[in-house]
Amino acid sequence: MLTFDVALSFFGIAVLLALAPGPDNVFVLMQSAMWGRKPGMLVVLGLCTGLVGHTVAVAVGLAALFAASETAFTVLKLAGAAYLVYLAWGAFRAKANTAESARPPRQSNATLYRRGIVMNLTNPKVSLFFLAFLPQFTAPARGPVALQTLSLGMLFIAATLLVFGGIAFFSGAFGERIQRSGKAQRLLNRFAGTVFLGLAVKLALSNR
Repeated sequence: MLTFDVALSFFGIAVLLALAPGPDNVFVLMQSAMWGRKPGMLVVLGLCTGLVGHTVAVAVGLAALFAASETAFTVLKLAGAAYLVYLAWGAFRAKANTAESARPPRQSNATLYRRGIVMNLTNPKVSLFFLAFLPQFTAPARGPVALQTLSLGMLFIAATLLVFGGIAFFSGAFGERIQRSGKAQRLLNRFAGTVFLGLAVKLALSNR
């Protein structure tokens, strides 16, 4: 099993990595600003659920497939890029609610949660990162490596939940204020669409 020192050092590094700008925390930022705190947290929970999938994939060796197969990597990253384009299209088409006192309709809780899962699972670079990163903190002398990998994955998810939850909280507060302005809603939707398109292009052009 993991020692306290290993777990503590890994958790600290995971927090720093979660703070570094990347597709997932930008995604949380935009979704929270568009819909508010609670929807942002649902997206965060979806992303963390996706990380469970990546952790299990590394533990059982599935992530090695994406490291070895260019085709598998390309198919998954293009699927992720296509999903981001779909989100951008939805953001560009979204209509602002011009009633100053009314909040615009938002996606259902299940849709927001699922959106986070799909966003995370369709990014093959997360699996490759886990495949390269997690084994550095395991040692056969401490017991089954697969169990250590799962424990590290759970610590990474806890760090992600802490950091991304903070992003959702603060950007959600900002989003809840601008929801009363139709003009602000239109500008935010266009900005979000542009961000999603940029992330799609970046993912589609990424290399292993």
